[in-house]
Amino acid sequence: MPDDNRVATREAEWSRWMAAAQDGDRAAYERLLREILPFLRGLAGRYHRTADQREDVVQDILLTLHRVRHTYDPARPFSHWLATLASRRSIDALRRRGRTERVEVFDELAYETFSDPAANREMSARDEAPGLHSAIATLPEGQRQALELLKLRELSLAEASQLSGKSVSALKVNMHRALKALRARLKGD
Repeated sequence: MPDDNRVATREAEWSRWMAAAQDGDRAAYERLLREILPFLRGLAGRYHRTADQREDVVQDILLTLHRVRHTYDPARPFSHWLATLASRRSIDALRRRGRTERVEVFDELAYETFSDPAANREMSARDEAPGLHSAIATLPEGQRQALELLKLRELSLAEASQLSGKSVSALKVNMHRALKALRARLKGD
């Protein structure tokens, strides 16, 4: 029974504070917001596993509460109204995340490249195919030059043409032949 009394007391306080907040009592509103945080975190925890996701949803719930606070009817239980609001915002967040995950790819290593410049060197060394440099070295001079200028140095066709003295069409042909030869060598054909 003591828990029932505490829940009933809490419900009455929350309802009273929300009604006062609707009437413009800023102190009551601030107290209500502080008091409902553990309740909201618990509700968000039912839907979201990680702490950052839960906190994002809690903030979204608080913003929604602020926006729709005028719709609360003081004659009805506040915690049920708030729980419904929290549940809907949590489900909305799950739907948003599902839509985002279908379109976007999260790569933890991509984050590391921004946070740690040394990770860029490690990733590029790891990502280089074994034997790539030796395969490039076996290419004819024109193909090797086109590959180095266009792919490794990432020059435009116009820049590579000016630097090499070769026409744009010759560079395109050499680039195409170089990629074809590298694919064949690296696949073992």
